[in-house]
Amino acid sequence: MSDEQRTTIGMMLGRIPSGIFVLTATDGAGAETGMLCSWVQQVSFEPPMASFVVQRDRYLNDWLATTKTAVLNMMGESEKHLLVHFGRGFKREEPAFEGIALQRTTTGLPVLEESLGYLEGNIVQQIPTGDHVVYILEVTAAGLGETIHEEQPMVHIRKSGFHY
Repeated sequence: MSDEQRTTIGMMLGRIPSGIFVLTATDGAGAETGMLCSWVQQVSFEPPMASFVVQRDRYLNDWLATTKTAVLNMMGESEKHLLVHFGRGFKREEPAFEGIALQRTTTGLPVLEESLGYLEGNIVQQIPTGDHVVYILEVTAAGLGETIHEEQPMVHIRKSGFHY
């Protein structure tokens, strides 16, 4: 691929709009974390399903393979502080939710109180692709945040499709 082709491909991929979410999960033994997640898409009406991706080198892949559950917390335009907080990433033993108001799903998974809402579900498929793993989440529960009707979801447009 020529440099010109790579630049054009990168520009076009980067212009694909994506919502901003915080993926929350546990290891099944008491540890929990959150990760900024921007490649999320609905993939099925019946049953309701969404896809999300995680870089292959993240420890969260091990957790998701074990617990097979996760929550996608939708970020609103005013929640840039959460973008900064979760965008930096967390080590396996580092607490991800210090200073963050949480609720719990009926299954005990963390939900960010400031989110526009959340989707909870069971991972029914994982597909290794390039430098990421694509997960398919069958949505089993959802909740609406207090500002869901007043605030727009945060949307991310990148300058290049070759980096975040």
